[in-house]
Amino acid sequence: MALNLVQAWTRARRELEAAGIAGPVIDARLLVEAAAGATRVDIVSDPYRALTPEQEATLEDYLARRIRREPVSHILGRKGFWKIMLQVTPDVLTPRPDTETVVEYVLRDFPETAAWSVLDLGVGSGAILLSILAERPAAKGLGVDVSEEALAVARENAANLGLAGRTALLRGDWTYGLGDESFDLVVSNPPYIASHVIAELEPEVRDHEPRLALEGGPDGLDAYRVLAPEILRVLKPDGRFAVEIGYDQKDAVEALFRDAGAFNVATIRDLGDRDRVVTGSKNPLEKKT
Repeated sequence: MALNLVQAWTRARRELEAAGIAGPVIDARLLVEAAAGATRVDIVSDPYRALTPEQEATLEDYLARRIRREPVSHILGRKGFWKIMLQVTPDVLTPRPDTETVVEYVLRDFPETAAWSVLDLGVGSGAILLSILAERPAAKGLGVDVSEEALAVARENAANLGLAGRTALLRGDWTYGLGDESFDLVVSNPPYIASHVIAELEPEVRDHEPRLALEGGPDGLDAYRVLAPEILRVLKPDGRFAVEIGYDQKDAVEALFRDAGAFNVATIRDLGDRDRVVTGSKNPLEKKT
């Protein structure tokens, strides 16, 4: 007898719970929706709609992969972030709600009509940069990443969102190769997990996300040591920056940016009340050399 939508959701939730998957209710719903070609509204308004045998088989495959701790974003190939939907592959970090703190902070003081230039260092899927450009139609952005595979994902996302005309993507090692270009805003979510902690991460992260985008050296601060002076170098006078950090890195990262000459250095907390984003600006009187 064929499963209907509500039965499929219930069975999926129970299987994920039994496997010890965190957030089984949401994961089960997302997998059922994708397998059955349904929406959340369908599950509520038409709960007894039967799945086809092909849809049931697809759902079973999805559940088996999730139980093996493959992220839902990789199973479905997409992930919502801020107000946009992004294509996601194992070549990029899965966008996380914590990172939305960067976007939220930036947009507070970013006038809608401002023709700002935005630089995203370590652009990955394009989550931060494309979320900003989608909200600020006069802005243009450059995303830099050392991974060509990640840039391919960002390129596809920019095209899907109709932002390719305002988005440039460059393969590079942080700011190397930017020359004397300068920007109104620089954002980054660099690798910041200490090397010895990688093995302790959840399997979804440890086994499925690119290590290059996770590992920040012995103390997790290697990227910031490079980025702090370089971000200040490529910012325009009075330009701003916002970089994501680990929950316990506030003092160290703030100090690196202050030592590099940043003004108004502060840390923003995320919705979980953890230190998440270090912000600041460049001396408004400093002339570019």
